[in-house]
Amino acid sequence: MSGFEDVLYAVDDRVAVIRLNRPEALNAFTAAMGVGLRKAVAAAVDDDAVRVIVLTGSGRGFCAGADMKLLQGIRADAGAHKTATASEVAPARSGPGLGPDVSSHYGGRFGYLFSAPKPIIAAINGPAAGLGLVLALYADIRFAGSDAKFTTSFAQRGLIAEHGVSWLLPRLVGPANALDLLMSARKFGALEAEKIGLVNKVFTQATFMEDVMAYARTLADTVSPRSMAVMKAQVWKAPFQDFETALGVADAAMQESFKSEDFKEGVAHYVEKRAPKFTGR
Repeated sequence: MSGFEDVLYAVDDRVAVIRLNRPEALNAFTAAMGVGLRKAVAAAVDDDAVRVIVLTGSGRGFCAGADMKLLQGIRADAGAHKTATASEVAPARSGPGLGPDVSSHYGGRFGYLFSAPKPIIAAINGPAAGLGLVLALYADIRFAGSDAKFTTSFAQRGLIAEHGVSWLLPRLVGPANALDLLMSARKFGALEAEKIGLVNKVFTQATFMEDVMAYARTLADTVSPRSMAVMKAQVWKAPFQDFETALGVADAAMQESFKSEDFKEGVAHYVEKRAPKFTGR
């Protein structure tokens, strides 16, 4: 089903699949798509039946970047190319307040994805360029199809490292690799993306979505939603903490986890040698 412009949304076996849906334009990003994506993520966060979110593209592309017609209309004095508009920024924190609050650290167009208390998997099924590549960096886990292609593209448009990519990309691939990809704007394939750590794993194109969904269902079926929410917040908060602060937060969160239903179930299903029945509470 879909109730969001330029975005398709469906829930399958506790996994919400969000598809950017402008296949004729390789899912080039528009303002409407930004609003649709935000609303779809909010719907997945608010749905207790959803445990994992998969973000991908319709057709043969993931996202070819910002729609070129929009870029052509930008004037230097118009302020049209802002980091984000008010309508594109999601509420800072939705869903259960598990783990440290990261919303104050990640703003802009896609920062709300880090505040979503459910894991977000970018299923990069095809070309990811410019803004499309940046969007993938805001996912928690990235998988690529073997035919996927990547480029930062900004330098070839006379632009700079936009939307937080200068902070995110070096933390994934190191400063030297980041500068190479940003300055050259060269195209590179899925295997290189895996080698430098941009994506977690490359799956064969023919079975790509099946492999991604199998991984997503493993998260949905076998681990605690509560644990995933806290861990996600811990990891995205850590760059703004020293070690002792992170350790203190973890110790306090661990004491809270001992009181949870999921902790009791985690021990029980192991002792009883059965499949877990986690509730997220």
